[in-house]
Amino acid sequence: MAARISISLGFVLLLFFPSGTYAQKNANTDSSSIPLNRLRLIGTIPGDYSYMNADVLDNIYLITTGNRLIKLNNKRDSVAVFNEVKKFGNPSYIDVSNPLKILVYYKNYSTILALDRFLIQRNNINLRNKNIFSVNTVATSYDNNFWIFDEQDYKIKKINDQGDALLESSDIRLLTNEGPAPSCIIDCDNQLYVYDENNGFYLFDYYGTYKNKIAFTDWKHVSVSNNILYGFLNNTLVTCQVKKLDQKTYTLPNTVADFINIKSINGKLYILKKSGLEIYVLD
Repeated sequence: MAARISISLGFVLLLFFPSGTYAQKNANTDSSSIPLNRLRLIGTIPGDYSYMNADVLDNIYLITTGNRLIKLNNKRDSVAVFNEVKKFGNPSYIDVSNPLKILVYYKNYSTILALDRFLIQRNNINLRNKNIFSVNTVATSYDNNFWIFDEQDYKIKKINDQGDALLESSDIRLLTNEGPAPSCIIDCDNQLYVYDENNGFYLFDYYGTYKNKIAFTDWKHVSVSNNILYGFLNNTLVTCQVKKLDQKTYTLPNTVADFINIKSINGKLYILKKSGLEIYVLD
């Protein structure tokens, strides 16, 4: 989960042009260093944590050295704890895109744990029981079901709480001449973002219909909120305002570059270090 950073804001997309591809080299890019007086520290959470995430409501999720997943609200008060985060070993992926339904995925066991907003386990899905054997990432859908990308047949699939398929896309290899291996799926802004570091963002509608591709590659710690794409590349934070078709890149100061994990969402920057979590806003 530890990766080096990058901050960007802007590029030219014709986002609603069906089945199009928009290359990063054609983007309108504005790169600049972040002045230290604009990157404002608004809070710290001291402690020894191995994992961090944040959702669209500014809730924060941390895994402690005692292997507990804890949830803090936007006032940074502890509101929930899940004590069995290593039930099937180390989680491969944790999805917090829906604050009411947290997913903990264990790739080696093809198993999804669904937790409610209090981090109480409500469901357990073994994908192997549904003959699904190759899934790298999962996400909660807008209607409280689950999105997966099945790398056996290269299809986006929506499944219910029992693991039964509700819908599936066409084979994306037939649509793009590519065989993606997504690192994350994000359901946001009335569409589905499927990100593959080698190829970029694949956009689908809620019926599994492929719309287009945004060729931003090599991004780490990708997130989406309020029609803004966020990612980190080398020592910069990259953001793209989708509706304005604008990308900008900001180089992070050295004072915040030493991190275990990092995420940008809702105009905030969360940086997990050995000493704890630091929270910044960009004024």
